[in-house]
Order: sequence, then structure tokens, then C-alpha cells
Amino acid sequence: MKISNLHARELLDSRGNPTIEVDIVLNNKFKGSAIVPSGASTGEHEAVELRDGDPKRFLGKGVLNAVKNVNTILADNIIGNTFSTQSELDCFLIELDGTRNKRKLGANAILGISMAFGRASANFRDIPLFKSFKDSFEYLLPTPMMNIINGGSHANNNIDFQEFMIFPIGAKSFSHSLQMGVEVFHYLKMLLNDKGFSTAVGDEGGFAPNLKSNDEAIEIILEAISKTSYMPGKDVYIALDVAASEFYNNNTYHVQSTNSNLSSEQMIDYLSNLVNQYPIISVEDGLDENDWDGWNELNHQLGLKCQIVGDDLTVTNKHRLAKSIKCKSMNAILIKLNQIGTITETIEAINLAKKHNLGSIVSHRSGETEDSIISDFSVSMGSGQIKTGSLSRTDRVAKYNQLLRIEESLGDKAIFAGSKTLGIDL
Repeated sequence: MKISNLHARELLDSRGNPTIEVDIVLNNKFKGSAIVPSGASTGEHEAVELRDGDPKRFLGKGVLNAVKNVNTILADNIIGNTFSTQSELDCFLIELDGTRNKRKLGANAILGISMAFGRASANFRDIPLFKSFKDSFEYLLPTPMMNIINGGSHANNNIDFQEFMIFPIGAKSFSHSLQMGVEVFHYLKMLLNDKGFSTAVGDEGGFAPNLKSNDEAIEIILEAISKTSYMPGKDVYIALDVAASEFYNNNTYHVQSTNSNLSSEQMIDYLSNLVNQYPIISVEDGLDENDWDGWNELNHQLGLKCQIVGDDLTVTNKHRLAKSIKCKSMNAILIKLNQIGTITETIEAINLAKKHNLGSIVSHRSGETEDSIISDFSVSMGSGQIKTGSLSRTDRVAKYNQLLRIEESLGDKAIFAGSKTLGIDL
């Protein structure tokens, strides 16, 4: 696959911040485009997203330098070159940057090329994108984690935890799981409205009511589930993204809603009480990204009854994942393409997790776009779980709609993951 042309431009993401889009052409014929997402709650160990830092333009968040790197340095080095595989291209890009975290050329610049090449190479091979990232294809449609109440850095309210999600593992198919989520979402809107709360939505399409506590958020979701024909703890479970690094400082977790300052041990007890009280089946980033001893204890206490998911802890990095496996810090990993910066490195992280029987959850970012590559990627990799936001905002729904298209194209061959790929046994 000879790269004939490469071009990048600055576009906007779902929060109105600049991001980068990359177009690539192979063999003067096969085209691919991709738009790079951006996170709000970012781990300190993530690959570096290159921003311009010019306060006079987009409050310093412009990406013209990343665009320039694609259109000059990267284009000069790869146009005219031939690459046989995705990994061959990605390794070339990593070597060209030459830094541990892609800070020279920008992970956003490199990922844009990697994603666009993935699409173009699928066109070159005349196969659907959802079959293109892995040789052995499992026909597995993921179970969605749907973020229906936003808190933390995703919303301007009093809720500490970043995401309160519904997880419809009792569905018969992906389309059925989506129906279940939509129905719960709309009943939740009615309940919030009846109780006098705002039904404005946050960055990921979930509601952002000014509730008093994390418990209240869970309880109103359970009430919404009960309004449907589905049963909490059987058909639909709760998943949390605590994003604890956001409220951790000086070895203390400050839980604003209860005005509590908790040690690592007390934070684990707090999460344990929630899991024992409610049908919570997944807890992401329950502790700070550098609290390794705490993660080990959290997984020890809850890992048999609940997914303990690393996001900021592992940042889709196979080296940090290997450390977490050795330390027994978790039983599932969140997978984000832009945390590491290439498709190949993302695949390596998923493969390592699967090798050690960890669950893997392909995820969006809070700053998203209409690009739906993670839908195809989750099916291709057979991850079995996807986290792509709520049931509103086109930037989120685009991913669900793409999964519906994939399910339709697979027909009777489509397998719904349900609970089969969780990091625990139900």
C-alpha cells in the first residue's frame, strides 16, 4: 500500500474545541479519513496531545502545529513509501517521533494518520472496517455502557463521580440493549423533570442534575430502570466511572458531596459499601492513578464481584498494563485510542489483557466527533464491551448507529456479548 497523499486540517470536536482530521490516499485510489477525539479527564501518563498554546486563538487549544506536522514532517517522510501492514506504518510513525509519549510530533497528529490508514487499508483490501483490525473475526457485538448521569469534570454539579452508567447485560442482542438503554434514559428524564431537576445534558450526553450525592444519582437511575419492564440487578446493572484522580490531593480523597476527606483505605470501604448496597457491576478508576497499593487492595476486596477497571491507571499502555497485571491491580482495562496514539499499540494492549483474562472496554473520549471508528474497532477486536456515552448527542449516537449497521450486516452471525466478556463471572 503506497501512500499517495496525506493531508490534515483543523476541525472542531463536540465541546467546540479544535481537533485534527487526517485524509490519506493509498495507490492513488483508496481513501481514508479520521477525526481524533480529545479527553477532559486525562491521565498524566497519556500520550501527549499537541496544542498550540496561543491564548489569542481558541483559548490556547488550537492544533495548527499538529496539522502542520502532518502536512510537512510526516507527509515528507511517508508520501511515496509503501507499507504492507498497519503495524508497519505505526512503527514507522513511532520511530519518526522518537519520544516515549509522542510529544515531538503530537499523539493527535500520529493517531490521525494511523486511523485514516486503517480505513484506507480496509478499502484497499475490500473488506468492511469492522473486519479489518484482526485476522480471526469473532462476530461479537459489544455490550454498551451508557453514561446517563454526568458528574465530576463532565458536568457543573455537586456529584463527585464522573459517570453513572447503565449496563444492559440481560439483552438478547445489541439492538435490544440499545432499546433498553433508550427506554431507561427517557424514563430518567421524566423522573428528573417531575422532581424539579434540570434535564440539561453534559459532555457525554447524560443528564447533569444538581443531585445531593452519589447515592442519590444511583437511586434515581434504579428508579428509572424499575419504570421499564426490566429488572435492576438482572437485566440492567450499574457501572461507575469514579475518576478518583480528579478529587485526590495530598494522599486524600475529597468527596465533596459528603464533605469527607478519605484515606485510600476509607475510599475502598466507601466503594465497597456502594457495591454491596446497589447492583453495581463495574467500577472504573476507583482510586488515584498512582495509588498502586490501594488498587491492589481494591481489586482484592471487590474483584470477584465487580469489574475493577483501569483507565488513568493504565492509559492503554502495555507497559503500565503489564505492571497492573503483576500487581493484581484490576481485572479489566479501558481502551482509548488517543491515550497511546496508534492503532497498533492499542491492539497490543487489548491482546495483553485478553492473554491474562482481563476484560477490555473500548471507549470514546468526552471530546468526541462524528467519527465512529471505535464501533468498528470494538467488533473487530471482539472486546465485548463498549463505552461511548449516553443516548443523546449525535457524537455519541453515531457510534451506536454504526453498531446497528454492523449488526444488520452480520445478520444471524452476530453474537451479542452480554456478560460473556466481563472481567468477572456472574
